[in-house]
Amino acid sequence: MRSSPQTYEEASGRDSKRRCRRGKILLLLAVLFSAVLGLVLLIFFTAFTCGPETCNTAECLALVTKLLAARNGTVDPCDDFFSYTCGNWEANHTQGTNVPLANVFDVLLEENQLIVKRLLEEQPLGTNSSVKEKARRFYSSCMNTERIEAQGAQPLKELINEVGGWSITGSWRERDFNLTLQRLMKRYNTFPFFKAYVGPSSSDPSTNIIQIDHPEFELPPESHFKKTANYPDVLRVYLSYLMKLATLMGGQMGVTSSYVSLALSFISNLQKAVTPLEERQERRMLFYRTTIGKLQEEAPAIDWLAGLQAAFHPVRLNASQPIAVHDMDYLRGMSHLIGEWPKRDSLQIYMILCLVGNMSPALDRRFQEARQELADKLTGKTTEPEMVRNERWRKCLSETSTFFGPVLGEMIVREIFPQKAKDLAEQMFSEIRDAIHSQLDQVEWMDSQSRQEAKEKVYGVRVEIGYPESIHQTEGMDHEYQEVEILEDSFFHNVVVCLTFLRKRFSQRLVTPRLQDNWEVVPWSAHSYYSLRRHAVVFPAGMFRPPFFHPEFPSAMNFGAMGFFMAHELLHSFYDYVWPETCSNCDMQALAQGTDCLVKQYERYSLKGQHINGSFTLLENAADTGGLAIAYQAYKNWLAKHRWVKDLPWPGVSHHQLFFISFAHAMCGHQSLERLQSFLRSDPHSPPPLRVLGSLSNSQDFSMHFHCPSASPMNPALKCRIW
Repeated sequence: MRSSPQTYEEASGRDSKRRCRRGKILLLLAVLFSAVLGLVLLIFFTAFTCGPETCNTAECLALVTKLLAARNGTVDPCDDFFSYTCGNWEANHTQGTNVPLANVFDVLLEENQLIVKRLLEEQPLGTNSSVKEKARRFYSSCMNTERIEAQGAQPLKELINEVGGWSITGSWRERDFNLTLQRLMKRYNTFPFFKAYVGPSSSDPSTNIIQIDHPEFELPPESHFKKTANYPDVLRVYLSYLMKLATLMGGQMGVTSSYVSLALSFISNLQKAVTPLEERQERRMLFYRTTIGKLQEEAPAIDWLAGLQAAFHPVRLNASQPIAVHDMDYLRGMSHLIGEWPKRDSLQIYMILCLVGNMSPALDRRFQEARQELADKLTGKTTEPEMVRNERWRKCLSETSTFFGPVLGEMIVREIFPQKAKDLAEQMFSEIRDAIHSQLDQVEWMDSQSRQEAKEKVYGVRVEIGYPESIHQTEGMDHEYQEVEILEDSFFHNVVVCLTFLRKRFSQRLVTPRLQDNWEVVPWSAHSYYSLRRHAVVFPAGMFRPPFFHPEFPSAMNFGAMGFFMAHELLHSFYDYVWPETCSNCDMQALAQGTDCLVKQYERYSLKGQHINGSFTLLENAADTGGLAIAYQAYKNWLAKHRWVKDLPWPGVSHHQLFFISFAHAMCGHQSLERLQSFLRSDPHSPPPLRVLGSLSNSQDFSMHFHCPSASPMNPALKCRIW
């Protein structure tokens, strides 16, 4: 059946309905577009009129409080930025303890140590057989001063009788001194005549080798006192200390005086055999490769194979075992002295004195006060015995970390370094590495080949942020410490057990290098470093805390402090390019201009009347100046990718200014004249105030953001830089 034909009116009505629906859709789309456009405009209006959100978290508020308290607002930042940022820091950090908080790093380490202390004192930490529980018991036994005082020197007296006795406190069962030496090294980690340890080979840093050097003498060498003290007075102070140790062990005054004088005479002669470090460097004798058999011929007074076998038990050694000697002249002189020394019992007296000195930290307070008195007399300080007792927890924490470092590291990492912080730190490091990669294109003195090698090197560096990879392997640590028996009420016993365990653990590095465990600092440390051996940069978890870093901080604060440290350590990996023999095709004239500029710049500075050795500090100064510039570039790159940042509640201070304030505040601190003089002799860094002044004086970005006039102290016309 056919349908009826449509009428004109019907078709026209349907078209009208379609047009109506289209109109409604278009109207709805227009409304939605207007709403979206309005929202976008509102966001932009808010961003550009109201500014970023202010960070009002507890961490940000505490940070601003610290920054304002340290700052001296009366100083013009273009005159002296260190005083501007840190001028009041010292006044706010006077401590009534014998551990002076000399800088921001000390304060941060103190806070980290207090966290470890709290974790050790919390119970329970684990099962009775777990390594965490053993660490807690070790710490608890160290803090049990009532029990330690009750035992007195008796535990050490019994130990001395086991190794042959001592003329000072009783009878001496004469025996070959080599047998006594072997027992002292194997069980008590005591090395009277030489120091033996496992370390990286100079030819292949990925392998380990036995290394031998002179022992670590408690008596400082005469060369340290030529300008500051009369050395015979130093000898009298040290003789008095040895006398006190001997009498505390029960020696009678008349007999003790004669024996100790003989021992001191032997020590003095032994020290004279040491070759000064500078001479060893000049003669290229710092890493002399030989074998145990050949060493036996050079220094025959020591039974080297049996002695080293005892020291590195249970690893099996033979006469062809390769070793590295750091002062062969000393070993020859030491052997000759032992062979010619007229009083054979003096060797036993000296060895047992070394044992007493090594074990005295595990004895009662009289021994601790004697050690502190020696340190005070040698440094010119005065420390009250009460202060030593009040700071007992520091000593116990140090002792515990010596034997249970990985365990304590795992505990504090869980407390202070969550995954969110680690992720942010790794992102920052990636930004720093990319900035260095780009900056290498601007280093004019490098040739194209060296530049390409350096770019490959910066991406080949191993980065370890927070903790070693193996730190969370608690089951493995439980097994490793399985045979270590720790008693709650015998600190001396625990130290002896752990010394044997530690020696055995170090010996295993001859067979298994275990590079991932070989950190030079504990995870709660506040110091980073570059390892040449492993081509690795290490940033312990203890650094990723305020005021250096926090996930809630504005990125300017994180890059100004931690970003700078990251860039500084990465630049250490490029030092070999600075020398002509490793970069033969580079423009050494252009490089020399940069290095000479830095040397002369820092030698123009003085601090408390003390001048800086610009050549000695050159490489660190170069890493400071270059690290600051690279960290700032990385921050700008980060800012371009992360537009939404929070402000600190500090009106009038821009994010770019915060970057430089964060860098300078990380260097806040103070040094006495004596400490400064010691620092300048031994530390390749410039003193912190000059690290700030020197690096910022070389930064055009700093001068721009703080509006420093040309030729003002912080904006000199000549700016130095290598990287």
